[in-house]
Amino acid sequence: MDALNPSEKLREAVIAVLEDLAKPPPSYGQVEIQCVFDTLRDHYQLVSVGWEGETRAFGTFVHVDIQDGKIWIQHDGTDSDVAARLLEHGIDRQQIVLGFQSPERRPFTDYAAG
Repeated sequence: MDALNPSEKLREAVIAVLEDLAKPPPSYGQVEIQCVFDTLRDHYQLVSVGWEGETRAFGTFVHVDIQDGKIWIQHDGTDSDVAARLLEHGIDRQQIVLGFQSPERRPFTDYAAG
């Protein structure tokens, strides 16, 4: 990955983490996990689509953007800590922003403030 430009390294790490999170099948119902990747504008989501019995299941449970050389985790509805998984892929803490935290709280996280 060293030969990649910085944005491409971030992009590849985000895609690898989200594709890995999409692998496990849901434990109930007929729900599919879909990867929605807009690599042109750098928006990435995991959504669930399907049915749980007679109830429609649809929703975004992970939303990540790449902006100004940083990965912004806008929403992490997993039990899996997307930020920690990005660290495992070689992304520096100062390249990760917990966008779901208020701007006032971000400086107190172990990640970039913005």
